[in-house]
Amino acid sequence: MRNYFLVTIIFLIVTSVTASAQEVRSITLAEAVKIALENNIEMELSKSDIDRRESEYRQSRADFYPNLNASLSGIRTAGRQFDQASITFDDITSHNLNAGITSNLTLFNGFQNINQLRSSRVGRESAEERYQRTREQIIFEAASRFLDVLLTEELLEIEEENLQASRQQLEQVIAQVEVGMSPIVEQFSQEAIVANNELNVIRSENALNLAKLRLVRWLQLDPLEDYNFETPGIREEDITIHDYDLREMVEFAITNRRDVRASELDLQQTRYALNISEGNRLPEVSLSGSITSAYRDQQRQPVINGDGTEIMPFSDQFFDGNINRRLQFNVSIPIFNRWQTSNQIQQRKIDYRDAELRFQDLQQEIFLELRQAYNDYIGYAKELEATEKSLIAAEKAYETEQERYNVGSATLIELTNANNAYIQASSNRVQVIYQFVFQEKVLDYFLGRISEDFEINALGN
Repeated sequence: MRNYFLVTIIFLIVTSVTASAQEVRSITLAEAVKIALENNIEMELSKSDIDRRESEYRQSRADFYPNLNASLSGIRTAGRQFDQASITFDDITSHNLNAGITSNLTLFNGFQNINQLRSSRVGRESAEERYQRTREQIIFEAASRFLDVLLTEELLEIEEENLQASRQQLEQVIAQVEVGMSPIVEQFSQEAIVANNELNVIRSENALNLAKLRLVRWLQLDPLEDYNFETPGIREEDITIHDYDLREMVEFAITNRRDVRASELDLQQTRYALNISEGNRLPEVSLSGSITSAYRDQQRQPVINGDGTEIMPFSDQFFDGNINRRLQFNVSIPIFNRWQTSNQIQQRKIDYRDAELRFQDLQQEIFLELRQAYNDYIGYAKELEATEKSLIAAEKAYETEQERYNVGSATLIELTNANNAYIQASSNRVQVIYQFVFQEKVLDYFLGRISEDFEINALGN
């Protein structure tokens, strides 16, 4: 009974471990992009910046409205005071209540409020454009890392196929050695080749694990889980070489890239900041008004139909007798403020000049990026044709040497060299295909037309 119980426990543990080991999460390119957009910190920071700029814009709009404040105070005074009833100074404790409502409206302040509203509006638009550019960067980075994993998987598959072919060749060599058709040295040579191919497989597996780990870490996934990144279906027959025009690409990027638009808005914002500083030289006109009232427990009034005085009732004081209304028109003319305005204007001019330089530098950077990406695209397009020819020739050469070796007219070294050339040609072909597909995404990113849907559709999902 005890042994049965132990066997049951062991069976459950093994079953649980096996089930856990088999739980592999499959992730497509579309899912990887979605995960990256959800987990990336830069996206959250960009959203926070939009919220901050939106709050500034609302405040700039509210600055056009008048303010309204209410006040209420109570005062208790004890000491020698003048008594109206006895017309003498006596020790009196008095209580006063004061209340009021005030409002102030800026009529003109050198167009500062208008320029501030314009500045905050373009600031909000700039934050939105940078948010979209950050989104494009994340999509591009997700596709880049995903394709790197797929390329590493393809190279591993080539090495595994090469290892399998080498083992089959070793079996054939052993059979020939046993019947005396080949010397024993060829068996030793082929065993060394198999061992070297096994080493290449191990290295490719390590490279794949490292590429997956980098992608998992960048996507902020659980590193303890197993993941299978699905190939989106890149087929050679679907690859199309486009005839791009560099000048048209540069014009398109300058017009459509989000960071260019954000840089233009930053330039506008620095101009509005300069206008705000210049507005400090103009007069400020404002209008203010207030309504106040008070109650004093020592305030007296003549007695009706009699002699002497009496304390005036609260309602007569607060809602009638002590009400004061004030309307004030103010004009403030700046004359001298220790050159603060002049220095501020000079600083804003420097900011505007720096913004112009950054905008010009961005345009130059776009031209250089596109030129390099365009040259790489043309180079990979040529490599596509060259690697295709090389792969066909290497495959035919390997097949020929295999046939010659089978009939004894070729040596093992010649066959090995042909096989190595074929493996290298296959590896070069796979790498160029992936590099060409990725280079198209590089062009789209630098052109500013990459998006989540486009990236997925372009890769066959």
